[in-house]
Amino acid sequence: MIKITFPDGSVREYNEGVTGLQIAESISSRLAQDVLSCGVNGEIYDLGRPIMQDAEVVLYKWEDEQGKHTFWHTSAHLLAEALQELYPGIQFGIGPAIENGFYYDVDPGEATIKEADLVTIEKKMAELAAKKEAVVRKDISKADALKMFDGRGETYKCELISELEDGHITTYTQGAFTDLCRGPHLLNTAPIKAIKLTSVAGAYWRGQENRKMMTRIYGITFPKKKMLDEYLVLLEEAKKRDHRKIGKEMDLFMFSDTVGKGLPMWLPKGAALRIRLQEFLRRIQARYDYQEVMCPPIGNKLLYITSGHYAKYGKDSFQPIHTPEEGEEYFLKPMNCPHHCMIYKNSPRSYKDLPLRIAEFGTVCRYEQSGELHGLTRVRSFTQDDAHIFCRPDQVKDEFLRVMDIISIVFQSMNFENFEAQISLRDKVNREKYIGSDENWEKAEQAIVEACAEKGLKAKVEYGEAAFYGPKLDFMVKDAIGRRWQLGTIQVDYNLPERFQLEYTGADNQKHRPVMIHRAPFGSMERFVAVLIEHTAGKFPLWLMPDQVAILPISEKFNDYAHEVQQYLKKYDIRAIVDERNEKIGRKIRDNEMKRIPYMLVVGEKEAENKKVSVRKQGEGDQGIMKFDEFAKKISEEVHNMINKW
Repeated sequence: MIKITFPDGSVREYNEGVTGLQIAESISSRLAQDVLSCGVNGEIYDLGRPIMQDAEVVLYKWEDEQGKHTFWHTSAHLLAEALQELYPGIQFGIGPAIENGFYYDVDPGEATIKEADLVTIEKKMAELAAKKEAVVRKDISKADALKMFDGRGETYKCELISELEDGHITTYTQGAFTDLCRGPHLLNTAPIKAIKLTSVAGAYWRGQENRKMMTRIYGITFPKKKMLDEYLVLLEEAKKRDHRKIGKEMDLFMFSDTVGKGLPMWLPKGAALRIRLQEFLRRIQARYDYQEVMCPPIGNKLLYITSGHYAKYGKDSFQPIHTPEEGEEYFLKPMNCPHHCMIYKNSPRSYKDLPLRIAEFGTVCRYEQSGELHGLTRVRSFTQDDAHIFCRPDQVKDEFLRVMDIISIVFQSMNFENFEAQISLRDKVNREKYIGSDENWEKAEQAIVEACAEKGLKAKVEYGEAAFYGPKLDFMVKDAIGRRWQLGTIQVDYNLPERFQLEYTGADNQKHRPVMIHRAPFGSMERFVAVLIEHTAGKFPLWLMPDQVAILPISEKFNDYAHEVQQYLKKYDIRAIVDERNEKIGRKIRDNEMKRIPYMLVVGEKEAENKKVSVRKQGEGDQGIMKFDEFAKKISEEVHNMINKW
């Protein structure tokens, strides 16, 4: 018998070799119908895979991310099975589940797969799913795997197999399709009821630009057609909210291939918006005793070798800059923390000096593959609202709690009311990819768990998701249409202080290592603005709007009065524009509504004579007539209350 421990702490005994499905059946028949996969000591298992030892078990349904992941992983194989039937000789790369659905990278040889072909592929997938084909897992030796896939001409699979360790290779078979795969998968294809292939794109094999360009097919599936219908409506709304589209309409930012792919340039309105965000965070940080620093945009290669970043991220950096001096190499700054370590090291530190909190809006550069670039959310140059806190071990939890307070203020101020937290810890088994001692990791992980408990924050624990230098707490924000975005992050780090030999003199007059906390409430300015655009559909809070007021003269006779109102509003730091176009007032109202300007002031003969304005509010229409000085005071007070609320 083995002991199975459930999330609520209860324990049951089962025969060795029990499966997740059998455990679900022992609880209730309804649960057995709904469960899709299970977690066994942090690893996701197929429901038919035997459990051979005492284990902590979680049963995953569609409502759980892990359940969706399993569902979509099997759907990726279903796509591949359909492609195998429709395109004889096609070769397969990888086909993972992703946050919303799945994709498969394929090499169709002489054939071409176009958007127009997706409907045919969908029909074939539905036909195969209806057969309720069993999905069978099999352990296979490396030699047999190579023989099988080489015999089918699967060169991409053979390349993957050659890098795997013998004794840890599995295949999954459904119908006539067999794939190299670690799983997990559904027991069969029956639950897949609604299918939509969403797009076709190009993707370099293994993300390397010097490798074969493959065809990537994206898709999503659901257990009910109603769910798919709702998702398609959501997809249309997401297109309307696309930050690239809205950013162009609002003149916030631009890209130019002449400047370089993935290098955003902020236009005046976007730059002003970004500066206001930075100033907002500066005011909050000042309350928490942060000191701001500025570091150069490059660093010596030795700096990143010392920090360990070169070994981990050297391939993701731009190529080194070679100076005229023999053997001297520099890199465009890929992260700010090594520079901040050197700032700490610049002066002797006492225990009385800690915590030291230093912040920087630091621009960094990382070489993302061109196929991965996406508007402001995936760029090659971005600015982090970075800060590093150097503190004593006994100060870690309190400092962690203070950072959580800052992130809470930022989210509330932007109306990000729906968010989740994730504690990212080390992989339970594979410890090779992490730097530092087990003792330090355990201290850091415990500090995060205790801080979350003290704040009453229900945080999901994910093993294997930690940064290489320490565990972290990430905040996942749900936007107005339910999409999840990773924004704020806090990371505890016992390792960089060790690598840089950072010290402080303790009360015992001995040398000690400080603990380092990394934090970024926005994450990066670029990604944060992109998420904010899509969350608000470009209708930012009034204090952030590039243009807060549009003044609309009924005819050119009232342009001078419109400018008089504009100049008066400037005294109150209200950002107003005058629409002097020779258009009818109805057209001006519609056009400025489209620009998402919060307030419109219509001015004509009566308004000019009485020093008044006719006020319209975005989405609410006519607000009546008032004196323009009253309007100025009203808006000024509204903005003041918004900003100072936090």
